[in-house]
Amino acid sequence: MMPQHAELVSDKPNAEAAAPRGTNQSGMRDYNERLVLSLVRQHSALAKTDIARMTGLSAQTVSVIMRALEQDGLLLRGEPLRGKIGQPSIPMSLAADGAFFLGLKIGRRSADLVMIDFLGTVRSTHRRVYRYPTPDAVVEFVAHSLPAMLGLLTPAQRRRVGGLGVAMPFQLWNWVQALGAPQAEMDSWRDRDIQAELALVTGLPVYVQNDATSACGAELVFGTGERPKDFLYFYFGTFIGGGLVLNGQLFLGRTGNAAGVGPLPVQGPDGQMRRLFDSASMSVLEAMMTAAGESPDHLWESPNHWQVSEPVLQAWVDLAAEGLAGAILSAATLLELEAVLIDGWMPPKVRAMVTLRTQEALARLDLSGVSMPQVREGTVGAQARSLGAAAIPLSQRYLIDQNAAARGA
Repeated sequence: MMPQHAELVSDKPNAEAAAPRGTNQSGMRDYNERLVLSLVRQHSALAKTDIARMTGLSAQTVSVIMRALEQDGLLLRGEPLRGKIGQPSIPMSLAADGAFFLGLKIGRRSADLVMIDFLGTVRSTHRRVYRYPTPDAVVEFVAHSLPAMLGLLTPAQRRRVGGLGVAMPFQLWNWVQALGAPQAEMDSWRDRDIQAELALVTGLPVYVQNDATSACGAELVFGTGERPKDFLYFYFGTFIGGGLVLNGQLFLGRTGNAAGVGPLPVQGPDGQMRRLFDSASMSVLEAMMTAAGESPDHLWESPNHWQVSEPVLQAWVDLAAEGLAGAILSAATLLELEAVLIDGWMPPKVRAMVTLRTQEALARLDLSGVSMPQVREGTVGAQARSLGAAAIPLSQRYLIDQNAAARGA
């Protein structure tokens, strides 16, 4: 929670309607500070006159907020910009060292721990590859990696570390057969409180969220370019997952697993119905490579240097695109979406190929009566899950209307 500095009152009736509004309730002063920080994050830099116009807060009130946030080390003052009339405006931007956050991605084949600054820039990253995840391995990985990571910060900066977000598949014990893992090892996830154990190891607040939902959250917070207000998001990991943004907010659903697209029924190449993750997943590519006598082990080491034969890669892309097209059509019949974004643990050129083939596959379907969304690439990339994990404590402390954290410790 940010310090409570001043009474913040919304007192301008003609502000822009598209922006969130400031509030005049004394108990919601923190909300107005979050509102200012959220707007500055969206626009890179803003002067107080811009924020006053967007929020309906008076220029004096905005000055109080921005001065307090500057004193807290969260905003930086830019060079004055002189206009044709009046006083020069001073743009304010986020201070990179204003806060730091940790993100842990627990994958089915690997774990990643990242540290980001207030801008979302990755300051440090550690990675561990395994055949299957266990609670002991994950806790040991964090305990081993964290001292070196925090050692990059000064003592004053370490006091600004705001928490650890964890992005992980829910109910890992249900993936025993797909992962080739011993049942007893995976069953340990049922009884272990990984959130409490990581809080004990790190001494930080810990938040846990579905991994694909976190990746979608990374796109929402850190994505570049045009940001649609309503979009469906697909992320290719060992299995495909998804996330949903409605009216500019991450939609979690009752259990935190909204837009868990993997089990969606889609038509396979044989005309029979199958689940989406049986067509569009890294595990499918892994199986196809193995069947072709190619080793898939390197796939989990780096998303940028795949060694996949062209026939196998093209066959997998086509299969994935057909599955995605069917899933997108189903979603579009239920929701009026502006866009569908596709991202994952893959080289950018492969992501572009999957996106293009999905667009082509959609064009071959009967789209009568359906308003189709724009299908395009995600902008965050392979690290979206770990970055999305780090975005959870950032959102909890410094952004508005964030329902992104499923559980907080």
